[in-house]
Amino acid sequence: MTYNIAILGASGYTGAELIRLIAGHSSMTIKALGGNSKAGQQMSEVFPHLRHLDLPALVTIDDIDFSGIDLCFCALPHKTSQEVIAALPKTLKIVDLSADFRLRDPAEYEKWYGNPHAALEQQKEAVYGLTEFYRKEIAAARLVAGTGCNAATGQFALRPLVAAGVIDLDEIILDLKCAVSGAGRALKENLLHAELSEGYHAYALGSTHRHLGEFDQEFSAIAGRTVQVQFTPHLVPANRGILATCYVKGSADEIHATLQKAYSDEPFIEVLPMGEAPSTRHIRGSNFCHIGVVADRVEGRVIVVAALDNLTKGSSGQALQNANLMLGLEETEGLMMAPLFP
Repeated sequence: MTYNIAILGASGYTGAELIRLIAGHSSMTIKALGGNSKAGQQMSEVFPHLRHLDLPALVTIDDIDFSGIDLCFCALPHKTSQEVIAALPKTLKIVDLSADFRLRDPAEYEKWYGNPHAALEQQKEAVYGLTEFYRKEIAAARLVAGTGCNAATGQFALRPLVAAGVIDLDEIILDLKCAVSGAGRALKENLLHAELSEGYHAYALGSTHRHLGEFDQEFSAIAGRTVQVQFTPHLVPANRGILATCYVKGSADEIHATLQKAYSDEPFIEVLPMGEAPSTRHIRGSNFCHIGVVADRVEGRVIVVAALDNLTKGSSGQALQNANLMLGLEETEGLMMAPLFP
């Protein structure tokens, strides 16, 4: 059986990545592409690297007939997404790539995103889309909220450790480097080549980064108590990739064994041999996440490093993984491509 797919926000990076992935999927056909700012254009004009594909033209969301659509990916900006999703057919399966449905508590959403939630009914039914930890719920869901790419990377490194109680929950430092595509495709002065290249910088320091809301929500729920990590993101002059370096307290051998056990049957998570650290160059363009554990020179201090592609495993690949589950398909369908190297 082939399922008909719509992608809203197809003119952005995550929308283009979804098209690239679905092009190799045996059970999905792209029937509609929404992109209000580029409506009337062909995808080959917006993204020339997709010109070999037979794709529908971009149209406004209002011009899409959802009656024949089985599942819709929503790759729209925060705040816009919730308003659009609230107006979509109630029977339509949806995977949202924005932040609008990630936080379960409406008050927390308003705290981190600065405006009241406009789709409370849909928020109540949304399932958090970190696939490896919410499979059962995702398979039965109508609306899945994709995680933040930074939040996914940090959680892959730390969730099993928090759950197993093998690290000090009050001493977690998360130092994260993210490539520039994580900021989206819209023109921004600070993302111009001359402003960004030949250096990198920390941003959203202290308590301002919105993904902290996800870390607080997920780690605290797992631990059954408040857990607040110290988190500093950095913007690096690379197109793709996230590298999360986590500093924790515990036994390196126990931490490594815990991660190996947690991910032993996971097709997309690879725990490296003890003492080996991952690199973003080894997961670029793929749906894989590599995790390494290294003992610090000081007894009881450990470094856990995770690497993934922010556009694939951190966003569009994760979205397709979730969609496969929602449609009853093999979870890995369309996602087993090898990383690009060099």
